[in-house]
Amino acid sequence: MAKKQFKTESKKLLDMMINSIYTHKEIFLRELISNASDAIDKLYFRSLTDGSVSLNRGDYEIRLVPDKAARTLIVRDNGCGMTKEELESNLGTIAKSGSFDFKKEGAVGGEEVDIIGQFGVGFYSAFMVSEKITVISRAYGAEEAWKWESSGVDGYTIEPAGENELEHNGTLVKLALRPDTDDEKYSEFLEEYRLRALVSKYSDYVRYPIRMMVKKSRRREDSPEDKPEYEDYLEDETLNRMTPIWKKPRTEVKDEEYAAFYEEQFRDFEAPLKVIRQKTEGVSDYTALLFIPASAPYNYYSRDYEKGLRLYSSGVLIMDKCAELLPDYFSFVRGLVDSADLSLNISREMLQHDRQLKHIAKALETKIGDELKAMLENERDKYKTFYKAFGTQLKYGLYADYGMHKAALQDLVMFESSASDEPTTLGEYVSRMKEGQKKIFYAAGESREQASLLPRVEAVVGKGFEVLYLLEDVDEFALMMLHEYGGHEFSNVMTDELDLDSDEEKESLKLENEKSKDLFDFMKEAIGGEVSAVRFTNTLSGHPVCISSEGAVSTNMEKTLGRMPGAENGIKAEKILEINRDHPIAGRLKTLFIEDKEKLKDYSRILCASARLISGLSIENPSEVADLITGLMLN
Repeated sequence: MAKKQFKTESKKLLDMMINSIYTHKEIFLRELISNASDAIDKLYFRSLTDGSVSLNRGDYEIRLVPDKAARTLIVRDNGCGMTKEELESNLGTIAKSGSFDFKKEGAVGGEEVDIIGQFGVGFYSAFMVSEKITVISRAYGAEEAWKWESSGVDGYTIEPAGENELEHNGTLVKLALRPDTDDEKYSEFLEEYRLRALVSKYSDYVRYPIRMMVKKSRRREDSPEDKPEYEDYLEDETLNRMTPIWKKPRTEVKDEEYAAFYEEQFRDFEAPLKVIRQKTEGVSDYTALLFIPASAPYNYYSRDYEKGLRLYSSGVLIMDKCAELLPDYFSFVRGLVDSADLSLNISREMLQHDRQLKHIAKALETKIGDELKAMLENERDKYKTFYKAFGTQLKYGLYADYGMHKAALQDLVMFESSASDEPTTLGEYVSRMKEGQKKIFYAAGESREQASLLPRVEAVVGKGFEVLYLLEDVDEFALMMLHEYGGHEFSNVMTDELDLDSDEEKESLKLENEKSKDLFDFMKEAIGGEVSAVRFTNTLSGHPVCISSEGAVSTNMEKTLGRMPGAENGIKAEKILEINRDHPIAGRLKTLFIEDKEKLKDYSRILCASARLISGLSIENPSEVADLITGLMLN
């Protein structure tokens, strides 16, 4: 019989589909099972309005038949089948989709029906593993079956099938697998364990049973109990679960079932903190089942971690981790999205431009944010557990993309505070602000204790103001990007921005600093470039000195940036040595400036080193400082 050529596409197009559209060869089984499910769907929907179709839904099945000796794999269904003309149309034209046409036309009452995929492109993925494909199909009610056969780009043949090749309606797809090579072991697709794994991975929730005869072992009845003998036998087994948990009514699923599903599917040993279900119809029809973990994976804050949700099309897995569905700041969320609006054949490149997917991602972002806010307000202890694991990621989200996401995240972040041992939100801080307070005060430190003991913090808290403690590297950068909250700007108490004095106090301090200019110039020169200025202050309570900063870069930012690779000569803060005007050390310095300038040099270096230590900064030459202290003790 003369071969026919594929109607509208070239050999090059077929080659591109086989080698470019699909990343993994194993995807062929998903496509063939999806096509089989479509064929059953068509016949089932037809039965709803056509009394001549007598099959019940429980009669339908998809069957896998591997044959190692013949190196063939059969995927068979008892769905609607195809006529000769439909075989020609659906398989003879690359990317022609009978299922897609059926879905657009509507099968029941003019409404769209839920059809998984399409013949066309998906079917031809089977050529990745097959050197020849035979399709035998009998349309429901037809007396004759037809055989379509092709070895790929060289065309195809169509002829009547033999009497015994297909005795009932449906379609049989027979793959003659390619020979094994050093790089590819095509025979693995004949192994029971491999087929079982592929069905579980991609087609576990196809709504019809996928069956296969599997090998079992049992004890021979006539064998003695002390020396039992065993025999192998074949048993028909359903490989898929069919009904996904996310399609069951909410009232029928217990918390324990969600936890078991999560732990099994996402390899976690803890139940999730929160389960989020969302079903949306309208612009995009989809169902989402999301989980917020109780703790972070070991590699969460590393480059090895991959974010993303599983993406399904009508229960058939398209992608294991679709990163486009989650923003980075919600990358801790695990779960899945199932949408009949998405094509099985969608590629990573197509995903980046898919409008439906972008709409789903935006809706999920809003839903996750709302659920976290509800947890914060109504389940505080649970939220604290969540925040301990993933709060840092929310702060990175505030800082990322020039603060574009602050509206979504600013009410979710928390900080330690001088007002309580419990972490606080920005909204809670503002609700406690003193009358007339204009700014939100904060101080950065390596621990709560260190931050609380900073000289200026004690002074600010002593005047009745609350101070936020920023204990993570990202904190100050996040607040800098946020800039303000509720109309109140953020103010670092360890910078020159701190302004708690009355006009009279400011004027008095200004005059004192002007009078002591020569003293400060001498001390600055003695210190040797570690500070840009020396001055008196009245913001230190009982402490003698501190290091403050001016400009955009604080001392804490300098420490953080200095820990980054290649930052040996990086950005430095403009440091100021501040001396408590009301402390006895101030009078001592004035006296030394008149009576003993050499000793004043030693005092200046010791005071600077002390101030650096209080601020959590390192000392470049601790031996020198120790010698200076020892020398003063001996004199």
